Amino acid sequence: MGRKSRVVRIGNVAIGGDNPVIVQSMTNTDTRDIDSTAKQIRLLEKAGCELVRVAVIDQQAARAIGAIKERIDIPLVADIHFDYRLALQSIASGADGLRINPGNIGEAWKVREVVKSCRERQIPIRIGVNAGSLDKRLLSRYGGVCAEAMVESAQDNIHILEDMGFGLIKVSLKASSVTLSVEAYRMMAERIDYPLHVGITEAGTRERALIKSAMGIGMLLSEGIGDTIRVSLTADPVDEVWAAYEILRSLGLRERGAELISCPTCGRCEIDLIKTAEEVDRQIRHLDKPMRIAVMGCVVNGPGEAREADLGIAGGRGTGLLFKHGEIIKKVPEEMLVEALLEEIEKLTEIKEGD
Repeated sequence: MGRKSRVVRIGNVAIGGDNPVIVQSMTNTDTRDIDSTAKQIRLLEKAGCELVRVAVIDQQAARAIGAIKERIDIPLVADIHFDYRLALQSIASGADGLRINPGNIGEAWKVREVVKSCRERQIPIRIGVNAGSLDKRLLSRYGGVCAEAMVESAQDNIHILEDMGFGLIKVSLKASSVTLSVEAYRMMAERIDYPLHVGITEAGTRERALIKSAMGIGMLLSEGIGDTIRVSLTADPVDEVWAAYEILRSLGLRERGAELISCPTCGRCEIDLIKTAEEVDRQIRHLDKPMRIAVMGCVVNGPGEAREADLGIAGGRGTGLLFKHGEIIKKVPEEMLVEALLEEIEKLTEIKEGD
């Protein structure tokens, strides 16, 4: 049984409750550049992104939200620090949600102005706690960064909003440490029923961050903790969306796109399996229909080991086998293996689209 959170709506997307785990990302463009930001969001949408966040660094960026929203189809969240006026302008421009910490906005009247505007338009606020920017008071109390300090920071900010009668809240508690993040989220999950935005922040370059995110996000989701996720990579945001769906599919929580099954290389392999698998992987990244594709290096065991795959290839000396659900359907010259597989994938995609 997973943790049951209350439902919060951001635009037309419902987060929490019995809803599926929502995939989100953040643009890395200058929000003031409307064309490039909208273009990147459209690419994210195509990859399956369901919620997008943009950095609002000044009034020009806040005003740009309106023009950006005219060109996109998914809800947009404004990411704001310190200046309550940026929040008010973002709301006026049509933002569907805010990421803002009431505690760093300043005087209570400034927070009340933001809360009033959000309440009028039913716009949720995400309280985003980062281990790297905790209040000095908490660091002194706990002797440094720890899960308890992160949770107290989140609760302090939650209480500010609750005391103003505002409950459209999501919460995140992110650190670059997997163990610290997991501990903080576990602790928070026991104390509140607000939806949790889960992720590992500042996780590093693509390969390193993929490992840390899969570990941290995967552990939490497997325990029923997490209502929306962002995989943070120092890379193209489109890769964040792909990785999020890979994590969700591995846990049986969402199905989107093609899953690649490929065997490790061994002494029986008689083709360039690494090159072949990487080429197939590149070619199937754009697919949005669920399917399992196998690339195996041995004609002896390949088809049988990948019997659950929709389609696959198994290489041999100078030739290879094309198979479907473990049954061999064609023998193909080695140099034509990838092309033959892609042709069958295209046929299968057409069938799935017709279902």
